[in-house]
Amino acid sequence: MSFRLAAVLLAAGRSSRMGRPKLLLPWGETSVLGHLIDQWQLLKAEQIAVVCAAGDFPVQAELDRLGFSARDRVVNTAPERGMFSSIQCAAQWPGWNALLTHWAIVLGDQPHLSRQTLQTLLDFSATHPDRISLPRQGGHRRHPVIFPRRAFKELMTSKEQGLKNILDAPPLPLALCELDDPALEWDIDNPEDYERVARLFLHQ
Repeated sequence: MSFRLAAVLLAAGRSSRMGRPKLLLPWGETSVLGHLIDQWQLLKAEQIAVVCAAGDFPVQAELDRLGFSARDRVVNTAPERGMFSSIQCAAQWPGWNALLTHWAIVLGDQPHLSRQTLQTLLDFSATHPDRISLPRQGGHRRHPVIFPRRAFKELMTSKEQGLKNILDAPPLPLALCELDDPALEWDIDNPEDYERVARLFLHQ
């Protein structure tokens, strides 16, 4: 089975605890959003789609600044329903390349994950093409999650309330990639997290 990757960047969250849009925070020489797009391009994702909240003009303006195609922007009209609503919007979106086989669900609050860690996960997924692949670190499931086509399509009509519920009763078996990378534990929820994570990982 071939392995042709897409990346779904989730950018419709309210960032209420951060107090400002976390995807627009500076990261290196660009924004968190710009870094994630660059990163998944380097990881050879054949198509990248960004899920945005309807009416989120700052994120749209940043995508314009980055030169990101308007054709690959997915609009979530009900982001208040939570992260899983954005994942479902992506699964329902008709703009995907028909030859894609796998979709990586990428959170907006983990720009610090190294390309090496992500590449290890992708290589692992390619050796388990018929399973839902995700990292496990410290005994816990982590992100990003990689869905094969069949499982990704089933998200379109799922009645589950969240991604965790999907993974607890998955439509296909899980393949857990054991990774000893403490960065997988971290995310960016508030200004203190952002400062700490940037200090620890940005200048490595």
